[in-house]
Amino acid sequence: MTTAPTPGQGAAVTLSTRAAHDSIAAGTGMDAVTLLVGDLDLQLRYYRDVLALDVIETLADRFHEEERPGVVVLGRNGVPLVILRHTPGLPPVQRRQAGLFHTAILFDDRAGLAATLASVAAKAPRTYIGSADHLVSLAFYLTDPEGNGVELYWDRSRDRWQRTPEGGVVMDSLRLDPNEFLGEHLTEQAAEKPAAGQAVVGHVHLQVGDVPSGKAFYVDALGFDVTAEWHGALFVSAGGYHHHLAMNTWNSAGAGPRASSLGLGEVRIVVPAQDDLGALADRVAAVGVPVAHDGTTLRFEDPWKNVVRVSAGL
Repeated sequence: MTTAPTPGQGAAVTLSTRAAHDSIAAGTGMDAVTLLVGDLDLQLRYYRDVLALDVIETLADRFHEEERPGVVVLGRNGVPLVILRHTPGLPPVQRRQAGLFHTAILFDDRAGLAATLASVAAKAPRTYIGSADHLVSLAFYLTDPEGNGVELYWDRSRDRWQRTPEGGVVMDSLRLDPNEFLGEHLTEQAAEKPAAGQAVVGHVHLQVGDVPSGKAFYVDALGFDVTAEWHGALFVSAGGYHHHLAMNTWNSAGAGPRASSLGLGEVRIVVPAQDDLGALADRVAAVGVPVAHDGTTLRFEDPWKNVVRVSAGL
């Protein structure tokens, strides 16, 4: 089984040359990730009480003749980050299947990130699995109670990123001490109100069966630009960001299309305008991928049956 390089080994990313293609709109970004969960109460407590996300909306469904929550939308300051959809009866996510590697929540400052990390340390320390300085960002990694990966991170300013002639971004996986980070950046004000800081979904990292198929779909068909390739992983973005999407085979090499299971329900992408949505619909349809287009959103599946939903207006 292949695993990710250990933070601190200094294994720098190898940058690739971008193939010629029509790039997706530069203002494209990520939206809330939907998770299919078996124990909604357990998962809600983790994302609300440990990660300090606000409950933005709760939708009920019929369950055993009673109205109970079926979908919970959580986020920060009104911005949705995670959508929990109660789907009891599905099998648990398997380590080697295609699907979600992690949802990456990007904080606008280090104090907000430190406050959330301190909440994890106090309330659910066993869900913490590691950290790394990626040169472009500082990242801390978690696994939620049902096995879904979560990254909490902060970006260094873009003028400090190292670029290559091919248009890529230099990243690495260097040692990052969480205690030193907390000691330097945790403020009393942020610790008292860890939900006060702003955050967005910065990127989504997927497990896939093979990287070339991921590149053919997300780069050649959808139009994301390659920013880096590294040890069985591909990083792609819009508008020069270090990555909006990544895909790796560290646990999932050879995996085929996903069977129904808990875990990833939907990846959401937002393009700037309706014209961008229409252009993307044409491109996806041109490569033979069935697309549902209701006029405001696109819905289709990648080669591993991960559902992708695209809307306009970031």
